[in-house]
Amino acid sequence: MDPLSPAALVVTGRVTRAGVPRLCTELEALLAASDAAVVDCDVGGLVHPDLAAVEAIARLSLVARRSNGRRLRLRGTPPELRLLLDLVGLADVLELAEELP
Repeated sequence: MDPLSPAALVVTGRVTRAGVPRLCTELEALLAASDAAVVDCDVGGLVHPDLAAVEAIARLSLVARRSNGRRLRLRGTPPELRLLLDLVGLADVLELAEELP
Protein backbone atom coordinates (compact mmCIF):
# COMPACT_ATOMS: atom_id res chain seq x y z
CA MET A 1 0.00 0.00 0.00
CA ASP A 2 1.18 3.51 -0.81
CA PRO A 3 2.31 5.36 2.36
CA LEU A 4 0.59 8.50 1.05
CA SER A 5 -2.78 6.79 0.67
CA PRO A 6 -4.56 6.43 4.02
CA ALA A 7 -5.61 3.05 5.33
CA ALA A 8 -9.28 2.76 6.29
CA LEU A 9 -11.03 1.45 9.39
CA VAL A 10 -14.82 1.54 9.68
CA VAL A 11 -16.50 1.56 13.09
CA THR A 12 -20.26 1.04 13.06
CA GLY A 13 -23.06 0.17 15.44
CA ARG A 14 -22.84 0.56 19.17
CA VAL A 15 -19.37 0.49 20.72
CA THR A 16 -19.07 -1.17 24.12
CA ARG A 17 -16.11 -1.24 26.48
CA ALA A 18 -15.90 -4.99 25.91
CA GLY A 19 -15.57 -4.41 22.16
CA VAL A 20 -12.66 -1.94 22.40
CA PRO A 21 -9.89 -4.59 22.47
CA ARG A 22 -11.30 -6.16 19.29
CA LEU A 23 -11.22 -2.79 17.53
CA CYS A 24 -7.62 -2.26 18.65
CA THR A 25 -6.64 -5.71 17.35
CA GLU A 26 -8.37 -4.94 14.05
CA LEU A 27 -6.41 -1.69 13.73
CA GLU A 28 -3.12 -3.42 14.64
CA ALA A 29 -3.70 -5.95 11.85
CA LEU A 30 -4.54 -3.17 9.41
CA LEU A 31 -1.38 -1.27 10.33
CA ALA A 32 0.78 -4.40 10.05
CA ALA A 33 -0.43 -4.86 6.48
CA SER A 34 0.00 -1.22 5.45
CA ASP A 35 2.68 1.44 5.10
CA ALA A 36 0.11 4.23 5.35
CA ALA A 37 1.03 7.12 7.63
CA VAL A 38 -2.65 7.93 8.26
CA VAL A 39 -5.63 5.74 9.06
CA ASP A 40 -9.00 7.18 8.13
CA CYS A 41 -11.46 5.96 10.75
CA ASP A 42 -15.04 6.26 9.52
CA VAL A 43 -17.27 6.68 12.56
CA GLY A 44 -20.34 7.89 10.67
CA GLY A 45 -22.16 4.63 11.34
CA LEU A 46 -21.86 4.78 15.13
CA VAL A 47 -25.16 4.35 16.97
CA HIS A 48 -25.65 6.42 20.11
CA PRO A 49 -22.01 7.51 20.61
CA ASP A 50 -21.15 7.59 24.30
CA LEU A 51 -18.08 7.46 26.53
CA ALA A 52 -17.35 3.89 25.40
CA ALA A 53 -16.98 5.23 21.86
CA VAL A 54 -14.74 8.03 23.13
CA GLU A 55 -12.58 5.46 24.95
CA ALA A 56 -12.38 3.35 21.80
CA ILE A 57 -11.27 6.31 19.70
CA ALA A 58 -8.68 7.36 22.27
CA ARG A 59 -7.25 3.84 22.39
CA LEU A 60 -7.30 3.50 18.60
CA SER A 61 -5.39 6.77 18.36
CA LEU A 62 -2.78 5.40 20.79
CA VAL A 63 -2.46 2.17 18.79
CA ALA A 64 -1.82 4.22 15.64
CA ARG A 65 0.75 6.47 17.34
CA ARG A 66 2.58 3.50 18.83
CA SER A 67 2.90 2.08 15.33
CA ASN A 68 5.73 4.30 14.10
CA GLY A 69 3.91 7.55 14.85
CA ARG A 70 0.99 7.01 12.52
CA ARG A 71 -2.12 9.14 12.83
CA LEU A 72 -5.79 8.32 13.20
CA ARG A 73 -8.12 10.72 11.36
CA LEU A 74 -11.84 10.60 12.12
CA ARG A 75 -14.29 10.85 9.24
CA GLY A 76 -18.05 11.20 9.34
CA THR A 77 -17.96 12.19 12.99
CA PRO A 78 -21.53 12.59 14.30
CA PRO A 79 -22.22 15.91 16.07
CA GLU A 80 -22.92 14.17 19.40
CA LEU A 81 -19.53 12.43 19.23
CA ARG A 82 -17.81 15.72 18.42
CA LEU A 83 -19.44 17.25 21.50
CA LEU A 84 -18.28 14.37 23.71
CA LEU A 85 -14.73 14.58 22.34
CA ASP A 86 -14.73 18.30 23.08
CA LEU A 87 -16.17 17.76 26.56
CA VAL A 88 -13.41 15.31 27.55
CA GLY A 89 -10.68 17.42 25.95
CA LEU A 90 -9.85 15.09 23.07
CA ALA A 91 -11.10 17.30 20.23
CA ASP A 92 -7.81 19.22 20.38
CA VAL A 93 -5.61 16.11 20.18
CA LEU A 94 -7.54 14.01 17.68
CA GLU A 95 -7.60 14.75 13.98
CA LEU A 96 -11.17 15.36 12.85
CA ALA A 97 -11.57 15.50 9.08
CA GLU A 98 -13.57 18.45 7.87
CA GLU A 99 -16.70 17.20 6.19
CA LEU A 100 -18.32 19.01 3.32
CA PRO A 101 -21.99 19.96 3.87
